Amino acid sequence: MTTTLTTATDLSTIATTPLTAMPIGSESQLVIAPMLIVLLAAVGSLLLGRRPWGRIGVSVAGGVAYAIAVAAIDWYIILAPDAPGIATYQVGDWPAPFGITLVVDGLSAFMLTMVAILGIASLVFSTRVLPEIDRRSYYFPLFHFLALGVTGAFLTGDLFNLFVWFEVMLMASYIFVAYYGGPQHTRAAFWYVALNLLASAIFLLGVGGIYATTGTLNMAELARRVADPAAYGIDPGPIVGLLAMLLSVFAIKAGLVPFQFWIPTAYRSAPPQIAALLAGATKKVGIYAIIRLSFTVFADAQVAVSLDVPGTGIAVAGDSPLAFVGAALFVMAAASILVGGIGAVGRSSMEGVLAYSSIGQVGFIAIPVAIAATTANPTLRHVGIVAALVYALNHTLAKGLLFLAVGTVRSATGTSRLADLGGLAGRSPPLAIAFFVGSLALVGIPPLSGFFGKFLVFDAAARAESTTVLVLLLVGSLLTIAYVTRTWNRSFWGVRTGPVETASVDAVQVGVLVVLAAAIVAVGAGFEPVYEFADAAATAALDSEGYQEAVGEFVHEDEAGGGHE
Repeated sequence: MTTTLTTATDLSTIATTPLTAMPIGSESQLVIAPMLIVLLAAVGSLLLGRRPWGRIGVSVAGGVAYAIAVAAIDWYIILAPDAPGIATYQVGDWPAPFGITLVVDGLSAFMLTMVAILGIASLVFSTRVLPEIDRRSYYFPLFHFLALGVTGAFLTGDLFNLFVWFEVMLMASYIFVAYYGGPQHTRAAFWYVALNLLASAIFLLGVGGIYATTGTLNMAELARRVADPAAYGIDPGPIVGLLAMLLSVFAIKAGLVPFQFWIPTAYRSAPPQIAALLAGATKKVGIYAIIRLSFTVFADAQVAVSLDVPGTGIAVAGDSPLAFVGAALFVMAAASILVGGIGAVGRSSMEGVLAYSSIGQVGFIAIPVAIAATTANPTLRHVGIVAALVYALNHTLAKGLLFLAVGTVRSATGTSRLADLGGLAGRSPPLAIAFFVGSLALVGIPPLSGFFGKFLVFDAAARAESTTVLVLLLVGSLLTIAYVTRTWNRSFWGVRTGPVETASVDAVQVGVLVVLAAAIVAVGAGFEPVYEFADAAATAALDSEGYQEAVGEFVHEDEAGGGHE
């Protein structure tokens, strides 16, 4: 199988061709299309620095084209009746495992879909909240470079390039955290940079250790080698320690306790529309990396593990690194649910509540992943991954909506402090309805998307027959109700305050919120296709052999020509 570099004409043809009539071989072009589109949008908006409205037009057009490309991937590669389920692209036509491999399967497509939805919402919102001087700045190019890093992380098929795309994503985030330039923003950016530089160093050490141990960084080839170490002369002993290093890095990116302390200051300092993207998209890169490496790459490694989970009386033992991943994730997820929930209850501003809420909510995503890692039951493992993905989708939609709602409130009233707000429901009913829908989705009220996410998480815990996990999830749910109710009552009920009385609510901003609220309702009301997509994503995450075979066409060609790397 060979591929060539996709041109702008190729992308235009793909975008305008009906999906049912796309030519054979277009799957490989679709794999790289989102990256090329967002890169072109970044460069185009950078070149139009003296034309703010041209920059806005290019940025929004790029966001729409990105969403179209992702929709084409979802249908043509994953969901169509004759879809292959996975597609690869070899950059520069260099074969794996030596060349750079890009891979789209159900898991990466599911993650890209979340980025596409929230990316367009944040882009349109940005056009309404940025003053003229900011429209001339590097805001929009940085926005697209952030999206480029996230997209590359979801598509890459090797560990070193996962590190590279993490750095691209983080370099843009650093600037956004310090965007307003005040002392508190600079302080938040300093801690954000310091922690992530440490994480990057650990990541690079882990990648180097894996290469030294296995002789490859291509994920498909790595999975083959760790599954049969004797055939490749590999000592599997260091794998658990190296995976622990990477797990700590991904936990930092996801904001799991005890690596969460950068989140409250960073989310409060970044523009609300960027905070929405950080919470809804970049956090998911950490979760994605944990799932991809744990289940697709290292699940078949034969390494004896024997661990006790502190404070639970649970002993974890197994012959796979997944036993360690499950134990570590359970501890971090449990702490995240409690720390995030308790912290959110006492915050004095809307963005403070949402920042701590993000810590707690990522714990709900990590819990079913931990269950999947610690079970030998393939059905329960599948259910756990599906639950994590559905909950992640709801978190992206709901938390994205709520952070954008904070931006709307701040634009209209000049404040987001709960003590200065009140009566917003009477001042702008559409804003209140959208915020209410997002809040109910976090709580998990039917028939919204959050209900199915929370139901599946509880279902995974019940199937695992873990009373401890069920109690933890119940406590976390009660904390969610507490801080959501407090925020709603303090902001939207009661007598109108001075800032609310004189507020001028932007109709476009509210329109973005209403669309996201409608998406939350639509996901819940039409949940069956969403579940099928999540089911395909979980199947892809757990199908290590299928992943190896998709990339293995290149690997086998290399073997036929003279052995391994």
